[in-house]
Amino acid sequence: MIRRQPIETKINHERWLVSYADFITLLFAFFVVMYSVSQVNETKYRTLSETLGNAFSSSAKKTNKNRSPDTTEAEVAPLKQIEQQLEQALSGVLATGEVTLNGNQNWVEIVIDANSFFSSGQATPSDEARTVLNKVADIISPFDNAVAVGGHTDDTPINNAQFKNNWELSSARAVTVVNLLAFAGVSPERMSAVGYGEYRPIADNQTPEGRSANRRVVLRVARDRADIPKVIAPNAIPQSETPATPANPEPVVNPGPAEEQPETVEPVRLKNGGLLFTSDPDRARNNR
Repeated sequence: MIRRQPIETKINHERWLVSYADFITLLFAFFVVMYSVSQVNETKYRTLSETLGNAFSSSAKKTNKNRSPDTTEAEVAPLKQIEQQLEQALSGVLATGEVTLNGNQNWVEIVIDANSFFSSGQATPSDEARTVLNKVADIISPFDNAVAVGGHTDDTPINNAQFKNNWELSSARAVTVVNLLAFAGVSPERMSAVGYGEYRPIADNQTPEGRSANRRVVLRVARDRADIPKVIAPNAIPQSETPATPANPEPVVNPGPAEEQPETVEPVRLKNGGLLFTSDPDRARNNR
């Protein structure tokens, strides 16, 4: 028998070159793509950017034109800006001391001398008071800062035909200032009025000068927007949740107490052959 010669297989020690060549090809392709991406056509990019900018700006202008003035929300002005404008507008009364201007990081305070702007024991403002408050309103009306007005008096008792005590007088003067500001264009939703009577003095009521300093109306412009809560009646039911009432409701009949059903009696045969008639046959069987 002739034996077949085995075929010698040559071992290729250079097969790693195939994988290496594939890796180099992929790496080359990667850098080619990265280079092509980095080369942006500046002219086309600038054209696209301008087109998008014009489109968005035109749509924003259309939205602002279609928006009614009532829906435009006013801005909150910085206190420093308001204080500087008030100093310029009220320079005359500030020099005479009829109005004092103070401020800090939370509010700007306008102290109005009630002796100059109101008659003794009265809440009717003078012409000078109207002029000053109109200037104040022109400055603060474009903005949405909260405004609080407080009336103060001295401790001299008062009891005339209009006011029974200093509480009523101080409150009436504060309300008068609020009404004048609202009439001049300040939004009523951002204002509040309160009367303190003689209970928050800034000077000694034992002297005429101290009593004169305590008779004042203080107007404070806050740095924040007025917080206006929405009040909902506690018993109010939304219309969508109101249960529908049928046109012809059927009368409700009281069924009354349920009638007791008579117990069913069943015969049970006993071990001795007899019959037992009972309403609880299981119990009878267990007791046989």
